[in-house]
Amino acid sequence: MGAFGTGESRVCAVVAAGTAAEMVWQVRVALRGTPTVELRLDWLRSDVERRRLLAWVARHKLGTRVTLVATCRRVPGGGRFKSGIKAEMYWLTQARKAGCAWCDVEIETLRKLPNKTIGGYQMLPRVLLSVHDFRGTPALAREIKVADHGGVDAVKIAARANTIADSVRLLGLARRSTNLVAVPMGEIGLPARILALREGSALAYAPVGEATAPGQVSLREMMHLYRVHELTRRTRVFGVIGNPVGHSLSPLLHNTGFIARKVDAVYVPFLVHRLKDFLDAVETLGIRGFSVTIPHKETILKFLKQCDPLAAEIGAVNTVVVRDDGSLHGSNTDYVGVLAALEAKLRIHGSRVLVFGAGGAARSAAFALARAGARVAICARRGRVGKKLASTVNGEFLGRRALCGEKFDVIINATPVGMYPHRKISPLSARELNCRILMDLIYRPLDTELLRIARKKGIKTVSGVEMFLAQGFAQWELWMGKRAPEAAMRRAVLKSLRAEQEPQGKNRGSRA
Repeated sequence: MGAFGTGESRVCAVVAAGTAAEMVWQVRVALRGTPTVELRLDWLRSDVERRRLLAWVARHKLGTRVTLVATCRRVPGGGRFKSGIKAEMYWLTQARKAGCAWCDVEIETLRKLPNKTIGGYQMLPRVLLSVHDFRGTPALAREIKVADHGGVDAVKIAARANTIADSVRLLGLARRSTNLVAVPMGEIGLPARILALREGSALAYAPVGEATAPGQVSLREMMHLYRVHELTRRTRVFGVIGNPVGHSLSPLLHNTGFIARKVDAVYVPFLVHRLKDFLDAVETLGIRGFSVTIPHKETILKFLKQCDPLAAEIGAVNTVVVRDDGSLHGSNTDYVGVLAALEAKLRIHGSRVLVFGAGGAARSAAFALARAGARVAICARRGRVGKKLASTVNGEFLGRRALCGEKFDVIINATPVGMYPHRKISPLSARELNCRILMDLIYRPLDTELLRIARKKGIKTVSGVEMFLAQGFAQWELWMGKRAPEAAMRRAVLKSLRAEQEPQGKNRGSRA
């Protein structure tokens, strides 16, 4: 057993707020999910608030029931505490008296203590030594022996991952070291943060309220969506790769399916700038399959050992299966999604359809509709690419100026225009929408500006969520080899999207 126990106890809820009252409320929320809580004393706005919080902890004898980690990080170490080292050590000793079993001391403080050791402070509880690098992942030793670091009991290394390879190096250190906490920071490091316990980290951090470090995942998501405390080296890893990818609902869709079918698997979002950076990590992280979104749907083709004939013909892949020998097999389920979304609305055969865009999603839509017997027209900003796509599906290419004078049965937006953070922008104007049905492949926000403009003109609309769900069900079945729990997956996605439509919600955008 590691220094912080096993299972749920290795998920540390981060409690950070300006007042003791807010912190107390966060503690109560945290304890619904985990018995390990970090108290960020440096976030409290005054010594008065620190005294109030610790008095409450002592009065309720909280430390006898749960594991408390006290942190009073000074500004030089990336915290908010503006006083000096003596004041920091004072509050950590007070936290010990109140019942905190651990204190977090940053390396900047340790280096200024006599003999660079914590040994002279007998009133301190067990010590977690923190090393933070907010710019990048430093060169790391192959293994860290905690006993060699100034009398501390565990070591935490939190470093910004500028590449997926940075995350892999940090997780590798956790696998080889005892009582080491590995915390990859930033959006690129987010998947590794989720997989940290699986890879041997002694703790994984998750905020109850406001994030205290870049790339954090909320406690609720860590415990209920990603189930990080249940992940082991036997857990199969899946994910979505793209740029942007941070607000994709694919993790909600697929993890809901895993939970419903009791599958030992997890699905995480990978922000990928360079495909090779991600692909080099596939074997190490145990990745068994992944979704592909903007801008990698076409580029991924050159890395595949095998590709379904239809996906090869389309020239875009949105689903990859990793075989047992590590080879990659590509498919395209966007094709299925487009047809599923439109077939209930009209007779596709013989209809005239405009696909606006010429990227991977547009290619899938154009091929699907052409094969179903539609007369396809393409309009795209990249004229040369658009004309080539139109020729490939035996369709026509239209310049943007021609749209006001043309009529279609269906117009499909296959561009990312209208996604967060530009959700108030429409890729097409009202004058250009001369059709019976308008479909927007963007599903987040659920109600895009383009859909609103179309409805004002009396045009029937189709949200991209229908395509998203259909292609996602097909992906899940390719990876699992069994029928997807469609009802549960649909319910979870629609609930999330509808909640964002409420006034207090924050609409985000994604097509992954």
